[in-house]
Amino acid sequence: MVQVLVGLDVSETPRDISFCGHAILGSDIFVIPDAAKDERFADNPLVINEPKIRFYAGCPLRSHNGSKLGTLCIIDREPRNLTEEDLETLRDLASMVERELAAVQLATLDDLTRISNRRGFLSLGQHTLNLSKRQDIPASLAFIDLNNFKPINDDYGHAEGDKALIAFTEQMKSSFRETDLFARLGGDEFVVLFSNSLRESATDAMKRFSESLEEFNQKANRGYNITFSYGIVEFDPEKHHSIDALLAEGDSLMYECKKQRKDAESMQLSAASR
Repeated sequence: MVQVLVGLDVSETPRDISFCGHAILGSDIFVIPDAAKDERFADNPLVINEPKIRFYAGCPLRSHNGSKLGTLCIIDREPRNLTEEDLETLRDLASMVERELAAVQLATLDDLTRISNRRGFLSLGQHTLNLSKRQDIPASLAFIDLNNFKPINDDYGHAEGDKALIAFTEQMKSSFRETDLFARLGGDEFVVLFSNSLRESATDAMKRFSESLEEFNQKANRGYNITFSYGIVEFDPEKHHSIDALLAEGDSLMYECKKQRKDAESMQLSAASR
């Protein structure tokens, strides 16, 4: 986490020297009336040098599940004290920010699986690619489509189809890294954006995921198996100018894989009928 500052010449600071790094650990407003007289911050570079912070008040921001997202803070170059009314105003402002953040989060989450939806993925994915390009970090994308999902809905009902989608999502959560971004794009289409991963590493991760899903199928014994086809594309900044371009190529590669799978299944059926 970095401390983002608005209204000062410094736009952001590392967490190890930030005031917000302390504020986010608490449950209420963290106040420093005069940082130059506070032994915790007197030798802090932000106090000694520009922007020469003296006063700080930060209120933790929480998500709907209680996890800390950041802080809303007030900073001044002059020492000051806040009244109880000032503190209540800061709390009210923090609550307003939390509600806005919750609204954005709800708009970018898939209602059924509670992972990112297409909108959320496009936003977060673009940020990931921008970082990859800026810091020369590899990234790879896997476009996933479930196989024979319609028969599950037709034969077992849509409620069972929803259970299959949720089960598939839970396997994704347990198989991929916390740094990997995965989402349900819609219907039975999913995507994973592997950060700091070349195509080979992403392929290995998908193979492990496939093995994990096969193990789940055997234990679940639901009368059907959840399987998938996928296409993997490695991010090339010169070729993929947006997350949409990366998605489009992954989608194309996935359909090639699905076609090969169907062709192989047709050949097997044809050979068995002879």
